Amino acid sequence: MSETLRGGVIGAGVFGGHHARKYANLPGVRLSAVLDPHPTRAATLAVPLGGRAFTELDEFLEAVDVVTVASPAQFHAEQALAALKAGKPVYIEKPIAISVADAEAVQAEAARRGLVVACGHQERVLFDAMGLFDIPERPLRLEAVRHGTPSDRSLDVSVVLDLMIHDLDLALALSHAEAVTAEGEGADAGSGSWDIANAEVTFDTGFVAEFSVSRRAEVRSRKMRISYPSGELEIDFLTREFRNTTGYPLNPGFADTPQAQDTLATSVSAFLDAVRGELPRPIVDAGDAARALDLALAVEQGLSG
Repeated sequence: MSETLRGGVIGAGVFGGHHARKYANLPGVRLSAVLDPHPTRAATLAVPLGGRAFTELDEFLEAVDVVTVASPAQFHAEQALAALKAGKPVYIEKPIAISVADAEAVQAEAARRGLVVACGHQERVLFDAMGLFDIPERPLRLEAVRHGTPSDRSLDVSVVLDLMIHDLDLALALSHAEAVTAEGEGADAGSGSWDIANAEVTFDTGFVAEFSVSRRAEVRSRKMRISYPSGELEIDFLTREFRNTTGYPLNPGFADTPQAQDTLATSVSAFLDAVRGELPRPIVDAGDAARALDLALAVEQGLSG
């Protein structure tokens, strides 16, 4: 593998554009290639950033050292597996796949070949910047609200796999517990899938987490409250209001830290460092992403209309 890694991005949409620009601007990597079934769209993204456009996967894989999969979710596992079989470490936008079997196949292939797989659950960067992962207590309860205004983005999956999966991953990472039950209510507001969902998940430690998500809200809202034995933490991620009664020295200015100001760059940099052997693992690996997917699919099954 060359000293300067050749980065390749599959998918020239919004997320693909974000990833391509990271490869073009981060140290130790350059954007080498963009793959998209629409050649003009691939070239429009790749060429100004110094890369080449491809429409054939095999040719694309020959031109890169590391791959980001930023295509629609239904293609994530198939394209990640192709990259891994070609010997390329992979960064996969969330969700890692749309079935547990496919997620496990990605895990198994990566383990078989000793390759790094990262997944784009970038919210963990914010929690790390706050210091939440350093709290020695396990949470008792979590309440998360994540409402977004209408968008054409990610309508190939439900709002659970689109938005709620971020908070499901955070609940799993904080609690170190296994989900026991998941139930709630959802509504289809026109996409053909769940666009609004409210769910409650109970865990084997007694931890309870409530989630409210929407991609059809009139106004944006993103809040979280976490209860610990020692107190509570309340965060409004939009207004930056921060209330901490736990007694632990959390960082109310987390949003101004360098890593939180560009969570994608932080996440991609950690992936590249793991590929180079400078970190033991990326921020979120394939196992973490598979657990979040498994819980998200359980939530979907527990929803009633």
